[in-house]
Amino acid sequence: MIESLPRRAFLRFEIPIFHWDRAPHIAPSIRKWNSRYMLPPLVEVEGEQPFADVYAAWSAEWFFVAFDVPNRRAPLRCSPETWWKGDGVRICIATRDTRETKRGNRFCHFFYVLPTGGGKKKKLPVIGTHKMSHAKETPPPVDVSQIRLAIDVAERGYSIEAAIPTTCLNGWDPTEHARIGFFYKVNDSELGAQHLTATDELGWNVDPSTWATVVLAK
Repeated sequence: MIESLPRRAFLRFEIPIFHWDRAPHIAPSIRKWNSRYMLPPLVEVEGEQPFADVYAAWSAEWFFVAFDVPNRRAPLRCSPETWWKGDGVRICIATRDTRETKRGNRFCHFFYVLPTGGGKKKKLPVIGTHKMSHAKETPPPVDVSQIRLAIDVAERGYSIEAAIPTTCLNGWDPTEHARIGFFYKVNDSELGAQHLTATDELGWNVDPSTWATVVLAK
């Protein structure tokens, strides 16, 4: 049984996320992101190759995250009604360090983004929030219309950029709480799934202690 668990399950990660002095223009292009802001592909701990590049940055007013999935050919499969089944990303942010937190609380936020599937023609991106399973508390409601999204869907891949206002992140205080919890999952109907740390079997949607600790660094 223990042999089937990913090696990452036995490690605790602390990753710097660097400050962005000026808010980047949220547009459908991944080119402005450089390696300083790229998150380490921890799937390599398992001897796997990542299929997505993931970037993150922060400022007092915004938390930025970007995903680039460049090498896929199949049409995207996105449905807001069953967002957990098709193509898209999950972004979990806790405004407190979650290393000792076994259940979701008012500081734990769960967002999902679909690159398409919204609007009358089903061509617009979709963003929503989701309650963590078995959470002790939930954060205040979030107005997702305040979140800036940019999507680029090409013949061989797609990219997603999101700028989340820190007013949507209950408890945001980078001065007093520079260590926060962070997790992502890229779900792809062609390429599979890429997780920052824990896989689905380890219950990242239940247990925030499985997330990485990120340091809001300047």
